[in-house]
Amino acid sequence: MSDVDLRGRHVLILNWRDTCHPEGGGSELYVEQMGRGLVDRGARVTMLCPRFRGSRRREVHHGMQIRRVGSRLTIYLLVPLMALFRRLPRHDVVVEIQNGVPFLASAYLRTPVLVVVHHIHREQWVILFKPMAARFGWWLESRVAPHVARHSHYVTVSEATRHELAGLGVDPARISVVHNGSPERGDVMAGERSATPEIVVLGRLVPHKRVEIAIDALRALAERHPDLRLTVVGEGWWHHSLLTHAESSGVADRVTFTGRVSEADKHVLLARAWVNVMPSVKEGWGLVVVEAGLHRTPTVAFRSAGGVRESIKDGETGLLADDPADLVACVERILDDEHLREDLGTRAEKHARSFEWPASQAAFAAEVAQRVRQPDQS
Repeated sequence: MSDVDLRGRHVLILNWRDTCHPEGGGSELYVEQMGRGLVDRGARVTMLCPRFRGSRRREVHHGMQIRRVGSRLTIYLLVPLMALFRRLPRHDVVVEIQNGVPFLASAYLRTPVLVVVHHIHREQWVILFKPMAARFGWWLESRVAPHVARHSHYVTVSEATRHELAGLGVDPARISVVHNGSPERGDVMAGERSATPEIVVLGRLVPHKRVEIAIDALRALAERHPDLRLTVVGEGWWHHSLLTHAESSGVADRVTFTGRVSEADKHVLLARAWVNVMPSVKEGWGLVVVEAGLHRTPTVAFRSAGGVRESIKDGETGLLADDPADLVACVERILDDEHLREDLGTRAEKHARSFEWPASQAAFAAEVAQRVRQPDQS
């Protein structure tokens, strides 16, 4: 793929949060990496996202202008109002990040809109909200958003999400897949494997990540593996509920909650683990699968979670489970079989190395360039 020149172009990104946000995760890292790729190709990039406690209204991050307005909910009202009163930065193309709630930018902006969707939130609405709110949210995501963006192009991170979007009526010809990348070899801290079996779970501590299932797996395996421990890496508002669950399950003394850690410490913890467990209800890709793979740590996840069917090659780089009982069995297989564990890890590293941020940035920039407003357009 030939690279593109975006000098003189202004890209406006509408996002529900940036990587500095306390709840920022893989989705935000993806957007940051794509934004950096646009900057590297000469584009001026402005990201509009919500404020959070302690945040600055404006700052420059990796060459991108970050402007923070409103809250995680009011930003969806403020952006249309800013457009109405001509308060949005002048731009040539809009990149709208849809994480369940859409900005519906195509309804009120004349510039081309590129919609980015990591995964569909059908299952998450009913987990996070009461029935009426969940029905409204799903209607907004599944009916209103595809209709408003019916002439826009989409980018997603996996064929699984591409298939789901097609199921919502989005023409597959208008959907491109641009995968996540993996850190450069020199950016990854080397770490030693734990001498005793250890499970790691990494992600935001929220209900739909279902860390309880990993705690239940620890309890189920504790008797047969008396040295087994679980490390939960991340923070979130569901933390107290997980502590309570670990205590009521009788395994609190075997679970370590690290909170948010530095990038270096994150890689040390992934390298220590014998197996990475991702019990999420849905993942567009599962960036931690690739990050764990860099340390030859295989991952167990649910087949139904979507994008993990691509970030994990079942039986080659990790294992996909069909239900919680099967997840326990998959984890135990890896813990008990050193040859399987090493074989999966070796293949996981090779698979992880096949995804590179520079290639993804080039592909994403090409998508933006195809839709950028020409200078003579109003």
